[in-house]
Amino acid sequence: VIVHDVNELTEKLFPIVKAMQKHFSAGSGTYYSDSIFFLSVAMHRIMPKEITQIIQVDLDLKYKTNIRDLFDEFDNFPEGAVIGIAREMQPVYRHTFWQYRRENPQTKVGDPPPDGLPGFNSGVLLLNLEAMRQSKLYNQLLEPAMVQKLTEKYHFKGHLGDQDFFTMVGMEHPELFHVLDCTWNRQLCTWWKDHGYSDVFDQYFQCEGEVKIYHGNCNTPIPED
Repeated sequence: VIVHDVNELTEKLFPIVKAMQKHFSAGSGTYYSDSIFFLSVAMHRIMPKEITQIIQVDLDLKYKTNIRDLFDEFDNFPEGAVIGIAREMQPVYRHTFWQYRRENPQTKVGDPPPDGLPGFNSGVLLLNLEAMRQSKLYNQLLEPAMVQKLTEKYHFKGHLGDQDFFTMVGMEHPELFHVLDCTWNRQLCTWWKDHGYSDVFDQYFQCEGEVKIYHGNCNTPIPED
């Protein structure tokens, strides 16, 4: 077990993610402490080179299977993919991309699965650090000018940290991501059902199959065994 000091990590992270914080943070400015919410985005830059793969998970999870099986998902990454991540299961990005969707009525951005692009949820992440280090495209997308360009294109203003970054990048470069089955990150939050999207909510929220990991996001109770 190796323990990493959160202050040291934040110190290394801040210069890398400072530019994106203003686009994907809840606060109005760029807060030093907020950098930790972007840890996954630049993990390949701050972890020792000998660490080649990492699973990063939220704390509000309940495991129904061996996490070793999740690690095997790294073997399913298509060529060029650097991150494994499940889709977002609420219409949050239908909401966030409202202006882009209005200007581009034929877009799949923000639409529900299986044909739409609902965005990602970062509660369960597979980070192929070696692939992230090697990917010229991924590292270009971390540059402030590229972040600015994409946020302007999609009129994007988020508040969910790394999840927002991955979602926006995924709209432009889906080839960077291996999409995990919803059963690996079965989100339970239903906030958006009661906030204007009850008519389409179930299209995002449905998940077939035996759940492997429950995610009690937005403080939602997780079912007992």
